[in-house]
Amino acid sequence: MSAPAERPANPLLADAPVTALPRGPFAFLWFLIRTHAPARVAAMVALAGLASLFDAYGPYVLRGVINAMTRAVESGGTSFALILPWLATLALVWGAGSALYRAFEYADLRTGPELRLLAQGYLFSYLLGHSPRYFQDTFAGKLGQKVKQAGQSTIAILSILAFEAVRVVTLIAAGSVMLALEHWQYAALLVLWCAVYLAVVQRLARACVRHSKTLSDEVSTSTGRLIDAITNADLIRAFAKSAFERRFLAGFLDRERDASHALRGFLIGMRAFMSTATILMQLSLIALAARDTLAGALSVGSFAMVFLLANLIARSIQELSYRMLDFFEQLGTLAEALELVSEPHEIKDEEGAARLVVREGAILFDHVSFRHPDGSAVFCDLTLAIAGGEKVGLVGRSGAGKSTLVKLLRRQFEPQGGRILIDGQDITKVNWDSVNEAIAEVPQATGVFHRPVGENIRYARLEAAREEIEEAARAAHAHDFITARREGYQTIVGEQGIKLSGGERQRIAIARAFIKDAPILVLDEATSALDSESEHRIQAALFDLMKGRTVIAIAHRLSTLVGMDRIVVLDRGEIVEEGSHAELLAREGAYARLWRTQVGGFIQA
Repeated sequence: MSAPAERPANPLLADAPVTALPRGPFAFLWFLIRTHAPARVAAMVALAGLASLFDAYGPYVLRGVINAMTRAVESGGTSFALILPWLATLALVWGAGSALYRAFEYADLRTGPELRLLAQGYLFSYLLGHSPRYFQDTFAGKLGQKVKQAGQSTIAILSILAFEAVRVVTLIAAGSVMLALEHWQYAALLVLWCAVYLAVVQRLARACVRHSKTLSDEVSTSTGRLIDAITNADLIRAFAKSAFERRFLAGFLDRERDASHALRGFLIGMRAFMSTATILMQLSLIALAARDTLAGALSVGSFAMVFLLANLIARSIQELSYRMLDFFEQLGTLAEALELVSEPHEIKDEEGAARLVVREGAILFDHVSFRHPDGSAVFCDLTLAIAGGEKVGLVGRSGAGKSTLVKLLRRQFEPQGGRILIDGQDITKVNWDSVNEAIAEVPQATGVFHRPVGENIRYARLEAAREEIEEAARAAHAHDFITARREGYQTIVGEQGIKLSGGERQRIAIARAFIKDAPILVLDEATSALDSESEHRIQAALFDLMKGRTVIAIAHRLSTLVGMDRIVVLDRGEIVEEGSHAELLAREGAYARLWRTQVGGFIQA
């Protein structure tokens, strides 16, 4: 995937959303590196390689120190000057290696956190482009967790590739050359062992990741069951089902324990193989070197070099082996996150789509057909025209298509046939954000952020002044309950507005609609959570809000729609009646039957 050259470093700050993402973990990582940090990552690789070269060169210098000391002892000399050059070289090698590692850490400091931010930023930006249906089908907590995990996995994978893998490759290459200079058998043994060892460990690591994923799934399942039971503790007590819930949870905990046993047992076997194979390689290499030293073919210094190189390389490879398990686990985590988040967007803007321009607010549903993914039809060739400034009420039984019609208007769903026009503009041909900016909605399920109540109202128009927020709150009859709280407009409303009642949340939504001041207003059971007295007061405010706007109002309580210019009765996705309240009552049709049921039915019963 190619990114625009002008894209800022942080995709969260970009004006345009992310509309495409690489779906593979390596492709995603390469995209981040290539787009944002090619020089820094190249520097990290170079620094890790150079530092490892100095590490590999250390045993060679020690060889010189030992051989110089041996010659001095054999000649009966006691001059320290013979080994000073070698000691100076050793100090330089160790000092340079240490400095290079610190330089690598600094480069990683400037790269890792930024790539984590970028990974999360790209995924979050792309995530927000999904349709409402996507969020209905996926847990919000799971999506947030995957975005965070993807950021951490990105830098973990980069660290393993840029450091451990580079270090091992460099040590094996440099060590093989130095060992080959002593005897080709040493280098052949090392290279052959490394190839076999890494191949086996790679297969073991993949199998271990499968065990780890099984355990993770079991832990997630048992945790979900546990939280579900705790959340419904009152229900459990009400039905005296504590014993049943204990037995129910025990089955999930048993599977979690079994999965943990399997993982731990596999890890014990894997580590036993790794340590045994490493010890055998070291002993074999040292035995060969000892044989040649005793035969006079190898100096004592060379023997020490072989010993130290074998130990250094074996330790580094073993560290990589342990990190390999983490590598495949992080790779799987990133792959899962990308697979979940980077699904193709269901609703996309056309290339270069213009913004919607609303002058009158006229709406036309032109021969619209829509069915859900499961095949159930909602509308078949529906046509409904709403004039600019007209106030239309939608009524009908549950499932008649009222809320679906509003979702189609806001382009949360897209019809399979027909068009939806606003002031003659097809909403599929214009920018999606501009469609939503033109429509203010007071939904039945009111959404609020875990933020101050004033910020929740201001969210409709971020530049709104404090006075405008308070004025909107007064119009929505929310000012009194807000100021009654100690923190006033700075009161944190809690997750999903848990600190507010249903009616209070609905008034916040109405205040937001006042602030937004959009030409089209949608009221979806806007007063359903209010008591009758509050509803009566707020209806006056709503009619003030409706002035000069095109209005679509959905309500089951028909009394709230009496003042509409026109009432449309839907049944099974079809318009069965339309007209004013008085006209529909006079027809003695579906609307009249609903009206009589609500006005008198319960009293008669």
